Amino acid sequence: MAPVMEVGRTAEYDTGNGTVMDKDGKSPKSVNFEQGEDQADGRKKYLTAKYGSHQMALIRKRLHVEMWLLEEIAKLYRSGDPAGAAPEKELDLDELLDLDDDASRRVFLQRFLQDAAAAPDAVTRFIEELLVQAKKL
Repeated sequence: MAPVMEVGRTAEYDTGNGTVMDKDGKSPKSVNFEQGEDQADGRKKYLTAKYGSHQMALIRKRLHVEMWLLEEIAKLYRSGDPAGAAPEKELDLDELLDLDDDASRRVFLQRFLQDAAAAPDAVTRFIEELLVQAKKL
């Protein structure tokens, strides 16, 4: 059975300050939903959206770049020990993409990565690869 919607006006009480409430303390203009028998088992309902194939391809491409970015930043910030814990450093890809040209993006990335534990040539390679990846988006 589907949820039943009740709409109506209940007995009203003036609270003295100009507002009107029913006996439960609710506005008499409220809408009440009662759970039907099929909802009694406590199942949750989820609303899902379908994307077109072109939109899904763009989402997958963005996700691929984001995952690559997380892995590479972790590598750059790990100390000499490859199993070492990398600090939580996050780069906002949208902030990078909002910059006008590659020169300003390069400067932004160099400032962002100035405290990386990796060698400067590894940082430079990462910046160049990230600029190529950003052009895909």
